[in-house]
Amino acid sequence: MQAWFLSNDFKGATIEVKNIEEFSWLNASYSPVVKQLQDTDSRRFYFEGFDTLFSLDLHGNVNGAVETCLEAFHRYYKYLNFSNPLISTKVDPQACGWAFGMNVFDLIAWRKANVTTRYHYWQEKNTDKSLWKLGTLPPGLLAFYGLTEPLDRRWHVLGLGYDLNIDNRLIETAAVIHFNGNMKPWLKLSIGRYRPLWEQYVNQTHRYLQDCTTS
Repeated sequence: MQAWFLSNDFKGATIEVKNIEEFSWLNASYSPVVKQLQDTDSRRFYFEGFDTLFSLDLHGNVNGAVETCLEAFHRYYKYLNFSNPLISTKVDPQACGWAFGMNVFDLIAWRKANVTTRYHYWQEKNTDKSLWKLGTLPPGLLAFYGLTEPLDRRWHVLGLGYDLNIDNRLIETAAVIHFNGNMKPWLKLSIGRYRPLWEQYVNQTHRYLQDCTTS
């Protein structure tokens, strides 16, 4: 983010940076008139097209995502304050979390379930930070609770920033790989065998990147 601001001239304007959960302007006008929407962001790297996502059967659910509860710390009780009855009476603490960043949404089901209103409801209830502290994961987990269809793990292979033992065959067949964790590929402490997967997409001519090293 710092590099992006250094690269752009705002002619003296003051810039305010906020966390996504602090925005209150999201409303129905931001939902395009399509049946399904693929949501991706620049932290992921792509190896195949996503056309087949449109043929997935979500079984009436709103969100399709890869579950992350292979590790216990990705269950709901790790993200939310279950001492608050507003959480404990509505949510299973052992419910499985899921990966953000590579999702397929059925927008018809989204509107029927009124997910945007659900999201804003939880944001408003947490103005005092009593339901969760910080982060974008908790309100999303709550908004899509009971509305998420598990996808095959190969759609979104996570852990390249902390897991040393991901099977190469799984990586090779992955639609998306995700360097979540502390060992990012641009850092010296990165996991060496995963780094080339990122380096092949780096623009080495960029003036800021030329001052960096990952070796």
